[in-house]
Amino acid sequence: MFRRQKREPVDRCVVCGREYYPLSSILPVCPDCIRERFDKCKDVIYRAHEISRSRFRLPYPQPNASNGIRCIFCARECSLSRGDIGYCGLTIVDEDGKLRRIAGNGKWGLLDWYYDPLPTNCVAEWFCPASTGIGYPKYSVSERGPEIGYYNLAVFYGSCNLDCLYCQNWQYREYHLNLSSKLVHVDELVRAADSERVTCVCYFGGDPSSQIVHALVASKKMFENAKKKGRVFRICWETNGQISPIFLRQVIELSLRSGGIVKVDIKAGTGNMYKALTDGEYSNVLRTIREVAKRVKERPEIPLLTISLLVVPGYVDHVEIENVCKLINELGVDIPLSLLAFHPDYLMSDLPPTSRRHMDLALRIAREYGIEMVNVGNKWLLGDYY
Repeated sequence: MFRRQKREPVDRCVVCGREYYPLSSILPVCPDCIRERFDKCKDVIYRAHEISRSRFRLPYPQPNASNGIRCIFCARECSLSRGDIGYCGLTIVDEDGKLRRIAGNGKWGLLDWYYDPLPTNCVAEWFCPASTGIGYPKYSVSERGPEIGYYNLAVFYGSCNLDCLYCQNWQYREYHLNLSSKLVHVDELVRAADSERVTCVCYFGGDPSSQIVHALVASKKMFENAKKKGRVFRICWETNGQISPIFLRQVIELSLRSGGIVKVDIKAGTGNMYKALTDGEYSNVLRTIREVAKRVKERPEIPLLTISLLVVPGYVDHVEIENVCKLINELGVDIPLSLLAFHPDYLMSDLPPTSRRHMDLALRIAREYGIEMVNVGNKWLLGDYY
């Protein structure tokens, strides 16, 4: 069982030695060093992720066997030999030398699900059909305002293909340690969605990208059932964007046709910071964002894509924020941006929440880059912390 340790943030970078506050004791390197001197930081960064992964018996680094079997279920594309476990904890090579998915396949998913009353506290709540009525009557059951009395089918997948050191839902890491109690058949989700009072499904976690086949099979059945009955049923994804390009088109199509939204948490604005905070490849999330952005104009009444950025004290600074805003500006389409206030959690529980000054800076940068739809989430967390 993971237990948070009482620690204090540090105020000096262990690489360059300069004062910089706040920095987490798990990652005591300043953003300039992470971006510009990654080779000098990498031992500290890799050690942080090794600590994170080992606590839950998850592999680190990801399997990359030269003569292994490539897993194509997510963008990481682990290469596994016999005895290896995929980065997500759900892929193995069995005794016959065949790749096998323990969960996240066409039948079984490692997850929890529940009914979440609308309007729900999701990253797109400030503009989605469930909260505003936009897209009525095709995509919403409410002509004005929120869909009171209706529900979102919330599907929390118990796996992920990133290792965010500040993970707000770190409990998913425990799911693979107790598989038998967390496996859910596709048909159970389909039945759960087959109600006039359920107007959307949202996949989150963890992350749906690591169990995308299970989510796609369920979604297609849910949507077909809803169409036969003439029901509104939106399909939404709250994801890190590490989706296999093999499956990405299906993800986009289902959201586009149903009135749903692809909600991508970009995490950072540079590849080195992304790697430091998440142990992932930035190019993968950029590819996902760009592919979804190509389809935005096909359904102008409801934004197909939204980007969220957690404003992490000490790390997601003005450089990271500016690069994210620059990306949105360059895509040439209206994409809503949610700037989310951070709360201390997981291995970065020693950091303070996001300060008001930090968030005000993020808002100012977004406006300078001409982003018309921008929202601050978790405002109640903001304070004068640094």
